[in-house]
Amino acid sequence: MPIRSVFNMSCRLILSWFFLCCSLSAHASDGAGELAGKLRSPGYLLLMRHAYAPGVGDPIGYRLDDCATQRNLDAQGLDQAIRIGDWLKRQGVDKALVYSSIWCRCRDTAKALELGSFGVEPSLASFFDQPQQAGASTAALSRFIARTMKSKGDRALILVTHHVNIRDFAGPDIGSGDMVLVKVDAQGRATSRVLYPSPP
Repeated sequence: MPIRSVFNMSCRLILSWFFLCCSLSAHASDGAGELAGKLRSPGYLLLMRHAYAPGVGDPIGYRLDDCATQRNLDAQGLDQAIRIGDWLKRQGVDKALVYSSIWCRCRDTAKALELGSFGVEPSLASFFDQPQQAGASTAALSRFIARTMKSKGDRALILVTHHVNIRDFAGPDIGSGDMVLVKVDAQGRATSRVLYPSPP
């Protein structure tokens, strides 16, 4: 085969590889920005279950004003929360309103995200010990979301809470550190959802 033909074929292969890489990169960037784009727009929020805290429920006699009496994140859970925060930033989430349940494992998760300061919101508190409060708690959460949506602007609204709260509000059973992108109506009620597993 003539040298010129070999050269031309090599150039075509290199150019094809270059354009393929550019195309894959563009698709990856589009996918990475999709979550952040929706969170910047009206009507979307991210519900997050707190990171890994060994056990179920809380010890008998726990107190909300004493983290030592509660079920808390261990080293694995803290590392998971940090990874989630890093992952969210890689998706393009750079401005966020973060709210947390009063439970220490939720507050520690919200802090480890490093997306700025966070507030404690009563309607995110667990009703695991009082399942009869599910309806009232979820209604209060919807009202909070409806109010907050009016003033969030282009910031992501991220709510760190508990499995029971997320299940009652949005439907899915999720694991520690999993997230649910939720679209809500004007009353703050969930109309659709997309599950985002905790990043490895």
